[in-house]
Amino acid sequence: MLRELTRGLGTTLKSMFERPVTVQYPEEKRPVRPRFRGRHVLKRYDNGLEKCIGCALCAAACPADAIFVEASENTDEKRFSPGERYASTYEINMLRCIYCGYCEDACPTEAIVLGDNYELSFTDRRDAIYDKNMLLEPAPAGMQTTPQKTPSGVFTRSVPDMKDPQD
Repeated sequence: MLRELTRGLGTTLKSMFERPVTVQYPEEKRPVRPRFRGRHVLKRYDNGLEKCIGCALCAAACPADAIFVEASENTDEKRFSPGERYASTYEINMLRCIYCGYCEDACPTEAIVLGDNYELSFTDRRDAIYDKNMLLEPAPAGMQTTPQKTPSGVFTRSVPDMKDPQD
């Protein structure tokens, strides 16, 4: 019993002389870990088309039922993504989301990614529902945004050839 008491006091005394770890947030921000799961982002291809094909596998995989996807048909005059469908409505209720990453794993085109933004605050419950415009990343510099007019027969596959995941 005396041995445990001495060990506990030793730990306390040792920690008294260590410098405290204080970050002056929000002026100074700590870097996040590589596998951190933060705010969701819908990705684009290099040509400006959206990666999301509206398959709703992310919504099916979500254990909290936080994702709603509604698909529409692509045409060559108004093309949003390769293939025949795109997500016309994509919403995530951030109050329900548990940041598990199942949506990321279920996506066949790697369209939804949990990014590194951890600064989420809401003043109203309606502000916590992120729609497609809030989630979609900007088009690459010099590229046309969606919808695009494309020649017929160019996009025959909605899911591109995938490479092995890198960790």
